[in-house]
Amino acid sequence: MSRHTIVRLGQQGDGIADGPVYAPMTLPGEVVTGDLDGNRLNNIKVEKPSPDRVAAPCRHFRSCGGCQLQHASDRFLADWKVEIVASALAAHGLEAEFLPISTSPQRSRRRATFAARRTKKGAMAGFHAKVSDVIIEVPDCQLLHPDLMTALPVAQALAMVGASRKNGINVASTLSLNGLDLAVSNGKPLDRQLRIELAALADTHGLARLAWDDEIIVTRHVPEQLFGKSQVQPPPGSFLQATTEGQAALLAEVEKITRGARRIGDLFAGCGTFSLHLAQNAEVHAVEGEAEMIAALDAGWRKTPTLKPVTHEVRDLFRRPLMPDELERFDAVVIDPPRAGAQAQTAELCHAAIPTIAYVSCNPTSFARDASSLVAQGYELGPVRVVDQFRWSTHVELVAEFTFKTK
Repeated sequence: MSRHTIVRLGQQGDGIADGPVYAPMTLPGEVVTGDLDGNRLNNIKVEKPSPDRVAAPCRHFRSCGGCQLQHASDRFLADWKVEIVASALAAHGLEAEFLPISTSPQRSRRRATFAARRTKKGAMAGFHAKVSDVIIEVPDCQLLHPDLMTALPVAQALAMVGASRKNGINVASTLSLNGLDLAVSNGKPLDRQLRIELAALADTHGLARLAWDDEIIVTRHVPEQLFGKSQVQPPPGSFLQATTEGQAALLAEVEKITRGARRIGDLFAGCGTFSLHLAQNAEVHAVEGEAEMIAALDAGWRKTPTLKPVTHEVRDLFRRPLMPDELERFDAVVIDPPRAGAQAQTAELCHAAIPTIAYVSCNPTSFARDASSLVAQGYELGPVRVVDQFRWSTHVELVAEFTFKTK
């Protein structure tokens, strides 16, 4: 039996003691014992709990891998997520003012990918266990919106008809304005019989849309999302902010940062989460690498006659970023890159002297790298707001303001 004092929490959510020794589901200041296997502590007992330790609100927490931090108080988690961003910036010699964190409530997630497989007695669906491919059923999940929970029995039914005996399926499930929008991957190859069974299943369960390995099987109702005043039909399985509350928080911050701009560039625009909202008050040029997403954005704009002009282009901003002469027409730029950040595009923004940039990030490390480049070239880092829409997870999102300092 090995005894340790937890000194900090790592970015993956494990407690870390001197050594380092990694102890899952522990908190800083706790004294714990367990069996040491390499540098990982197993069979952990907490001898001295932290004041921030709370009872997990979900009975599936210890076995399910969907959440990592339900044993920590809301106050601790809020401070910890802000500190992750502050530490990432500090590594580049940067400091920032942090606005109050925006945290989505319990049972608010509107999209999730379920794992499902056939069993000897039928089928099961849920999330994978921690560091495992074992599926844990989660009938009392406290993370997902109640309406999204109805996708679990549908995922089981899909596994019954479309999963092989050896492999499970992944069911990307999204709440749309008109019902469940499901996109299945890793299933059996489509043939006539499977198409018939899937169409019948979609009808039985009242699905809005069902796609199978990128092919749409049936659309019973238009699976629309609301971006600003526009109703948009995203491609199957495409990116969507995890909660409506999180989306609203991001939109509010981006709108505040870009207020007064007459022409805005929206880079990595997706299906128009920011573009269509901002077009209520400004002309917007949307740039996105996926043609289907741009098509969805454009269709949503065309159905909303009260918006200002929204132009667009399909462009890989990693390989072909907008250059300074293309950027100079904008009063403000919104940039919302994937986890890798936007190193190539940031390099061009550094030379463009855009008055205002709203940088939305889902990775504090890549954000801090890009922020350092902008600051080095004359931009000033303004307030940062952390947005926690992946409650109880290690995931951190943020919005930051950059303004160009005129010389």
